[in-house]
Amino acid sequence: MTESTASTSRTRVAVIGCGDVSSVHFAAIATMPDVELVAVCDPDAGRLAAAEAGHGVPGFTDHRDLLREIRPDVVHVTTPHHTHAQIAIDALEAGVNVILEKPLAHSREAGERLVAAAEASSARIAVCLQNRYNAPVQAAHALLVSGELGAVLGASGTVFWHRDASYYLDRPWRGRWATGGGGLLMNQAIHTVDLLQWLVGDVIQVRGGVATRLLGDTIEVEDTADMVMRHENGATSTFFATLSNSVNAPITIDIVTEKAALSLRGELTVTYADGRVETVKERELAPGARAYWGVSHELLIRDFYDRLGDEAHFWIDPHEAQKSLNIIQDVYDQAYPQRLEPHEAEFSTAR
Repeated sequence: MTESTASTSRTRVAVIGCGDVSSVHFAAIATMPDVELVAVCDPDAGRLAAAEAGHGVPGFTDHRDLLREIRPDVVHVTTPHHTHAQIAIDALEAGVNVILEKPLAHSREAGERLVAAAEASSARIAVCLQNRYNAPVQAAHALLVSGELGAVLGASGTVFWHRDASYYLDRPWRGRWATGGGGLLMNQAIHTVDLLQWLVGDVIQVRGGVATRLLGDTIEVEDTADMVMRHENGATSTFFATLSNSVNAPITIDIVTEKAALSLRGELTVTYADGRVETVKERELAPGARAYWGVSHELLIRDFYDRLGDEAHFWIDPHEAQKSLNIIQDVYDQAYPQRLEPHEAEFSTAR
Protein backbone atom coordinates (compact mmCIF):
# COMPACT_ATOMS: atom_id res chain seq x y z
CA MET A 1 0.00 0.00 0.00
CA THR A 2 1.39 3.46 -0.85
CA GLU A 3 2.09 6.02 1.86
CA SER A 4 -0.78 8.22 0.62
CA THR A 5 -3.27 5.38 0.84
CA ALA A 6 -4.80 4.48 4.18
CA SER A 7 -4.76 0.83 5.17
CA THR A 8 -8.54 0.65 4.79
CA SER A 9 -8.67 2.21 1.29
CA ARG A 10 -8.03 0.68 -2.09
CA THR A 11 -5.02 1.14 -4.32
CA ARG A 12 -6.13 3.07 -7.41
CA VAL A 13 -4.69 1.73 -10.67
CA ALA A 14 -4.83 2.40 -14.40
CA VAL A 15 -3.89 0.34 -17.44
CA ILE A 16 -2.04 2.11 -20.25
CA GLY A 17 -2.32 0.09 -23.47
CA CYS A 18 -5.39 -2.07 -24.11
CA GLY A 19 -4.00 -4.60 -26.60
CA ASP A 20 -3.52 -8.35 -26.27
CA VAL A 21 -1.35 -8.67 -23.18
CA SER A 22 -3.41 -6.17 -21.19
CA SER A 23 -5.97 -8.94 -20.67
CA VAL A 24 -3.75 -10.70 -18.11
CA HIS A 25 -3.29 -7.44 -16.23
CA PHE A 26 -7.00 -6.68 -16.17
CA ALA A 27 -7.64 -10.23 -14.95
CA ALA A 28 -5.05 -9.95 -12.16
CA ILE A 29 -6.40 -6.57 -11.03
CA ALA A 30 -9.91 -8.04 -10.84
CA THR A 31 -8.76 -10.73 -8.36
CA MET A 32 -7.45 -8.26 -5.77
CA PRO A 33 -10.15 -6.78 -3.53
CA ASP A 34 -7.88 -3.96 -2.32
CA VAL A 35 -7.07 -2.80 -5.87
CA GLU A 36 -9.43 -0.58 -7.85
CA LEU A 37 -9.20 0.02 -11.61
CA VAL A 38 -9.91 3.73 -12.15
CA ALA A 39 -8.88 4.46 -15.76
CA VAL A 40 -7.66 3.04 -19.06
CA CYS A 41 -5.61 4.56 -21.86
CA ASP A 42 -5.12 3.76 -25.54
CA PRO A 43 -4.81 5.98 -28.63
CA ASP A 44 -6.87 3.55 -30.72
CA ALA A 45 -10.51 4.64 -30.53
CA GLY A 46 -11.93 1.14 -30.91
CA ARG A 47 -9.74 -0.47 -28.26
CA LEU A 48 -10.29 2.44 -25.90
CA ALA A 49 -14.08 2.33 -26.27
CA ALA A 50 -14.11 -1.42 -25.67
CA ALA A 51 -11.97 -1.05 -22.52
CA GLU A 52 -14.12 1.80 -21.19
CA ALA A 53 -17.30 -0.19 -21.73
CA GLY A 54 -15.87 -3.46 -20.47
CA HIS A 55 -14.48 -2.05 -17.24
CA GLY A 56 -16.76 0.92 -16.59
CA VAL A 57 -13.98 3.45 -16.11
CA PRO A 58 -12.99 6.65 -17.95
CA GLY A 59 -10.59 6.42 -20.86
CA PHE A 60 -7.76 8.58 -22.15
CA THR A 61 -5.88 8.69 -25.44
CA ASP A 62 -2.75 10.22 -23.88
CA HIS A 63 -1.07 8.76 -20.80
CA ARG A 64 0.09 12.20 -19.68
CA ASP A 65 -3.50 13.38 -19.40
CA LEU A 66 -4.34 10.27 -17.39
CA LEU A 67 -1.44 10.83 -14.99
CA ARG A 68 -2.35 14.48 -14.51
CA GLU A 69 -6.13 14.12 -14.15
CA ILE A 70 -6.49 10.74 -12.37
CA ARG A 71 -3.22 10.49 -10.43
CA PRO A 72 -3.45 6.72 -9.84
CA ASP A 73 -1.28 4.95 -7.32
CA VAL A 74 -0.09 2.40 -9.92
CA VAL A 75 -0.09 2.18 -13.71
CA HIS A 76 0.26 -1.02 -15.71
CA VAL A 77 2.12 -0.26 -18.96
CA THR A 78 1.21 -2.78 -21.67
CA THR A 79 2.14 -0.83 -24.79
CA PRO A 80 4.52 -1.43 -27.74
CA HIS A 81 8.20 -1.63 -26.89
CA HIS A 82 9.23 1.77 -28.26
CA THR A 83 6.91 3.54 -25.80
CA HIS A 84 7.88 1.62 -22.64
CA ALA A 85 10.67 3.83 -21.37
CA GLN A 86 9.05 7.23 -21.80
CA ILE A 87 5.67 6.23 -20.36
CA ALA A 88 7.35 4.61 -17.35
CA ILE A 89 9.63 7.62 -16.84
CA ASP A 90 6.66 10.00 -17.00
CA ALA A 91 4.86 7.93 -14.36
CA LEU A 92 7.89 7.66 -12.07
CA GLU A 93 8.51 11.41 -12.30
CA ALA A 94 4.87 11.93 -11.29
CA GLY A 95 5.41 9.70 -8.26
CA VAL A 96 3.25 6.90 -9.68
CA ASN A 97 4.27 3.26 -9.26
CA VAL A 98 4.67 1.17 -12.43
CA ILE A 99 4.21 -2.42 -13.56
CA LEU A 100 5.89 -2.55 -16.98
CA GLU A 101 5.60 -5.29 -19.55
CA LYS A 102 8.85 -6.64 -20.96
CA PRO A 103 11.22 -5.67 -22.43
CA LEU A 104 12.55 -2.87 -20.26
CA ALA A 105 12.88 -0.71 -23.39
CA HIS A 106 13.35 -0.98 -27.14
CA SER A 107 16.99 0.12 -27.04
CA ARG A 108 19.99 0.14 -24.74
CA GLU A 109 19.93 3.93 -24.43
CA ALA A 110 16.25 4.04 -23.53
CA GLY A 111 16.81 1.30 -20.96
CA GLU A 112 19.62 3.28 -19.36
CA ARG A 113 17.37 6.34 -19.09
CA LEU A 114 14.68 4.28 -17.38
CA VAL A 115 17.17 2.74 -14.95
CA ALA A 116 18.31 6.24 -13.99
CA ALA A 117 14.73 7.46 -13.59
CA ALA A 118 13.86 4.50 -11.36
CA GLU A 119 16.86 5.14 -9.14
CA ALA A 120 15.92 8.83 -8.81
CA SER A 121 12.24 8.22 -8.03
CA SER A 122 10.60 7.28 -4.74
CA ALA A 123 7.99 5.33 -6.73
CA ARG A 124 8.38 1.58 -7.29
CA ILE A 125 8.61 -0.19 -10.65
CA ALA A 126 8.42 -3.86 -11.66
CA VAL A 127 9.26 -5.33 -15.06
CA CYS A 128 7.22 -8.36 -16.13
CA LEU A 129 9.79 -11.11 -16.32
CA GLN A 130 7.12 -13.26 -14.73
CA ASN A 131 8.61 -16.66 -15.58
CA ARG A 132 10.95 -16.22 -12.63
CA TYR A 133 7.85 -16.94 -10.53
CA ASN A 134 7.17 -20.31 -12.18
CA ALA A 135 7.25 -23.04 -9.52
CA PRO A 136 9.89 -25.21 -11.29
CA VAL A 137 12.08 -22.15 -11.94
CA GLN A 138 11.84 -21.06 -8.31
CA ALA A 139 12.78 -24.57 -7.19
CA ALA A 140 15.74 -24.69 -9.57
CA HIS A 141 16.99 -21.31 -8.41
CA ALA A 142 16.75 -22.31 -4.74
CA LEU A 143 18.75 -25.48 -5.40
CA LEU A 144 21.42 -23.64 -7.35
CA VAL A 145 21.95 -20.84 -4.81
CA SER A 146 21.97 -23.31 -1.89
CA GLY A 147 25.31 -24.70 -3.07
CA GLU A 148 24.26 -28.29 -2.48
CA LEU A 149 24.63 -29.12 -6.18
CA GLY A 150 28.19 -27.81 -6.40
CA ALA A 151 29.41 -25.47 -9.11
CA VAL A 152 27.44 -24.90 -12.29
CA LEU A 153 29.41 -26.32 -15.21
CA GLY A 154 27.23 -25.20 -18.10
CA ALA A 155 23.72 -24.76 -19.47
CA SER A 156 21.65 -24.62 -22.63
CA GLY A 157 18.31 -23.20 -23.65
CA THR A 158 15.98 -23.46 -26.63
CA VAL A 159 12.85 -21.72 -27.89
CA PHE A 160 11.13 -23.48 -30.80
CA TRP A 161 8.01 -21.40 -31.41
CA HIS A 162 5.72 -20.51 -34.30
CA ARG A 163 4.70 -17.09 -35.58
CA ASP A 164 3.33 -16.48 -39.06
CA ALA A 165 2.88 -13.36 -41.14
CA SER A 166 -0.58 -12.63 -39.73
CA TYR A 167 0.88 -12.16 -36.24
CA TYR A 168 2.94 -9.24 -37.54
CA LEU A 169 0.38 -7.86 -39.96
CA ASP A 170 -2.11 -7.62 -37.07
CA ARG A 171 0.34 -5.44 -35.07
CA PRO A 172 2.93 -4.05 -37.55
CA TRP A 173 5.05 -2.50 -34.80
CA ARG A 174 6.21 -5.99 -33.82
CA GLY A 175 8.21 -6.51 -36.99
CA ARG A 176 10.09 -3.19 -37.11
CA TRP A 177 13.36 -2.09 -35.55
CA ALA A 178 12.06 1.39 -34.78
CA THR A 179 9.07 0.17 -32.80
CA GLY A 180 9.87 -3.38 -31.67
CA GLY A 181 13.57 -2.77 -31.06
CA GLY A 182 14.15 -6.26 -32.46
CA GLY A 183 12.23 -9.41 -33.18
CA LEU A 184 12.36 -12.89 -31.71
CA LEU A 185 14.89 -12.03 -29.01
CA MET A 186 13.08 -8.91 -27.79
CA ASN A 187 9.51 -10.16 -28.03
CA GLN A 188 9.54 -13.92 -27.35
CA ALA A 189 12.91 -15.35 -26.31
CA ILE A 190 13.81 -12.61 -23.84
CA HIS A 191 12.17 -14.61 -21.05
CA THR A 192 14.46 -17.61 -21.65
CA VAL A 193 17.53 -15.41 -21.96
CA ASP A 194 16.56 -13.83 -18.65
CA LEU A 195 16.11 -17.20 -16.95
CA LEU A 196 19.49 -18.47 -18.17
CA GLN A 197 21.32 -15.46 -16.76
CA TRP A 198 19.28 -15.50 -13.53
CA LEU A 199 19.73 -19.22 -12.89
CA VAL A 200 23.33 -19.65 -14.05
CA GLY A 201 24.76 -16.24 -13.13
CA ASP A 202 25.51 -12.79 -14.52
CA VAL A 203 26.75 -12.80 -18.11
CA ILE A 204 30.11 -11.11 -18.78
CA GLN A 205 30.43 -11.94 -22.48
CA VAL A 206 28.10 -12.98 -25.27
CA ARG A 207 28.78 -14.05 -28.84
CA GLY A 208 25.87 -14.61 -31.16
CA GLY A 209 24.02 -14.00 -34.37
CA VAL A 210 20.52 -13.43 -35.69
CA ALA A 211 18.80 -13.94 -39.03
CA THR A 212 15.42 -13.72 -40.72
CA ARG A 213 15.00 -17.25 -42.05
CA LEU A 214 11.28 -17.52 -42.75
CA LEU A 215 9.46 -14.19 -42.47
CA GLY A 216 11.68 -11.91 -44.52
CA ASP A 217 8.78 -10.88 -46.74
CA THR A 218 6.89 -9.56 -43.73
CA ILE A 219 9.35 -8.32 -41.08
CA GLU A 220 12.68 -6.51 -41.00
CA VAL A 221 13.75 -8.00 -37.64
CA GLU A 222 15.01 -11.50 -36.79
CA ASP A 223 13.00 -14.71 -36.47
CA THR A 224 16.02 -16.93 -35.57
CA ALA A 225 18.94 -16.44 -33.16
CA ASP A 226 21.82 -18.25 -31.51
CA MET A 227 24.30 -17.25 -28.84
CA VAL A 228 26.97 -18.46 -26.45
CA MET A 229 27.10 -16.72 -23.08
CA ARG A 230 30.02 -16.73 -20.67
CA HIS A 231 28.95 -16.27 -17.08
CA GLU A 232 30.80 -14.57 -14.24
CA ASN A 233 31.20 -17.89 -12.42
CA GLY A 234 33.01 -19.45 -15.40
CA ALA A 235 30.06 -21.46 -16.75
CA THR A 236 29.05 -21.26 -20.41
CA SER A 237 25.49 -21.29 -21.75
CA THR A 238 24.43 -22.04 -25.31
CA PHE A 239 21.13 -20.81 -26.68
CA PHE A 240 19.09 -21.27 -29.86
CA ALA A 241 15.67 -19.86 -30.72
CA THR A 242 13.42 -19.68 -33.77
CA LEU A 243 9.90 -18.73 -34.75
CA SER A 244 9.93 -21.05 -37.76
CA ASN A 245 8.80 -24.13 -35.84
CA SER A 246 5.42 -25.62 -36.77
CA VAL A 247 4.09 -25.28 -33.19
CA ASN A 248 4.90 -23.52 -29.92
CA ALA A 249 6.99 -26.29 -28.37
CA PRO A 250 7.89 -26.24 -24.66
CA ILE A 251 10.86 -24.06 -23.81
CA THR A 252 13.86 -26.05 -22.58
CA ILE A 253 16.61 -25.13 -20.14
CA ASP A 254 19.20 -27.71 -19.11
CA ILE A 255 21.78 -26.98 -16.42
CA VAL A 256 24.68 -29.28 -15.49
CA THR A 257 26.32 -28.96 -12.09
CA GLU A 258 28.97 -30.95 -10.27
CA LYS A 259 26.38 -33.08 -8.45
CA ALA A 260 23.22 -33.03 -10.58
CA ALA A 261 21.59 -32.21 -13.90
CA LEU A 262 18.53 -29.95 -13.96
CA SER A 263 16.05 -30.05 -16.83
CA LEU A 264 13.26 -27.51 -17.24
CA ARG A 265 10.60 -28.56 -19.72
CA GLY A 266 7.46 -27.20 -18.20
CA GLU A 267 8.24 -29.11 -15.02
CA LEU A 268 11.65 -29.42 -13.36
CA THR A 269 13.48 -32.75 -13.30
CA VAL A 270 16.57 -32.99 -11.10
CA THR A 271 18.76 -36.03 -11.70
CA TYR A 272 21.38 -36.42 -8.98
CA ALA A 273 24.75 -38.08 -9.45
CA ASP A 274 23.72 -40.83 -6.99
CA GLY A 275 20.75 -41.77 -9.19
CA ARG A 276 17.96 -39.98 -7.31
CA VAL A 277 15.41 -38.16 -9.43
CA GLU A 278 13.11 -35.39 -8.20
CA THR A 279 10.43 -33.45 -10.07
CA VAL A 280 8.62 -30.18 -9.46
CA LYS A 281 5.45 -29.61 -11.46
CA GLU A 282 4.15 -26.30 -12.73
CA ARG A 283 0.84 -24.79 -11.67
CA GLU A 284 -2.04 -25.25 -14.10
CA LEU A 285 -2.96 -22.55 -16.58
CA ALA A 286 -6.16 -20.65 -16.02
CA PRO A 287 -8.95 -21.58 -18.48
CA GLY A 288 -8.42 -19.80 -21.79
CA ALA A 289 -4.91 -18.57 -20.93
CA ARG A 290 -2.19 -18.61 -23.58
CA ALA A 291 0.43 -21.19 -22.67
CA TYR A 292 3.32 -19.15 -24.06
CA TRP A 293 2.55 -16.31 -21.63
CA GLY A 294 3.24 -18.67 -18.74
CA VAL A 295 1.29 -19.04 -15.52
CA SER A 296 2.89 -16.43 -13.30
CA HIS A 297 1.81 -12.94 -14.40
CA GLU A 298 -0.68 -12.76 -11.56
CA LEU A 299 1.93 -13.89 -9.00
CA LEU A 300 4.32 -11.12 -10.03
CA ILE A 301 1.55 -8.52 -10.00
CA ARG A 302 0.28 -9.60 -6.57
CA ASP A 303 3.82 -9.63 -5.18
CA PHE A 304 4.39 -6.10 -6.45
CA TYR A 305 1.27 -4.80 -4.70
CA ASP A 306 2.18 -6.66 -1.51
CA ARG A 307 5.59 -4.91 -1.49
CA LEU A 308 4.47 -1.38 -2.31
CA GLY A 309 5.20 -0.27 1.24
CA ASP A 310 8.76 -1.62 1.19
CA GLU A 311 11.68 0.79 1.20
CA ALA A 312 13.72 -1.41 -1.12
CA HIS A 313 13.26 -1.52 -4.89
CA PHE A 314 11.12 -4.34 -6.25
CA TRP A 315 13.37 -7.33 -6.94
CA ILE A 316 12.72 -7.36 -10.71
CA ASP A 317 13.32 -3.67 -11.28
CA PRO A 318 14.81 -1.86 -14.31
CA HIS A 319 18.37 -2.57 -13.18
CA GLU A 320 17.58 -6.29 -13.05
CA ALA A 321 15.67 -6.24 -16.37
CA GLN A 322 18.54 -4.37 -18.01
CA LYS A 323 20.64 -7.54 -17.84
CA SER A 324 18.64 -9.46 -20.46
CA LEU A 325 18.17 -6.32 -22.56
CA ASN A 326 21.93 -5.74 -22.71
CA ILE A 327 22.63 -9.38 -23.65
CA ILE A 328 20.25 -9.06 -26.59
CA GLN A 329 21.60 -5.65 -27.62
CA ASP A 330 25.14 -7.09 -27.59
CA VAL A 331 24.04 -9.75 -30.07
CA TYR A 332 22.34 -7.16 -32.27
CA ASP A 333 25.51 -5.05 -32.23
CA GLN A 334 27.49 -8.04 -33.47
CA ALA A 335 24.98 -9.01 -36.15
CA TYR A 336 24.36 -5.46 -37.35
CA PRO A 337 27.50 -3.43 -36.59
CA GLN A 338 26.24 -0.43 -38.59
CA ARG A 339 22.82 -0.45 -36.97
CA LEU A 340 21.79 2.76 -35.26
CA GLU A 341 19.76 2.44 -32.10
CA PRO A 342 16.09 3.19 -32.76
CA HIS A 343 14.85 6.55 -31.59
CA GLU A 344 12.11 6.81 -29.05
CA ALA A 345 8.62 7.53 -30.33
CA GLU A 346 5.35 8.79 -29.02
CA PHE A 347 2.82 6.33 -27.60
CA SER A 348 1.13 5.36 -30.85
CA THR A 349 -0.52 1.96 -30.62
CA ALA A 350 -1.34 -0.81 -28.15
CA ARG A 351 0.16 -4.25 -27.70
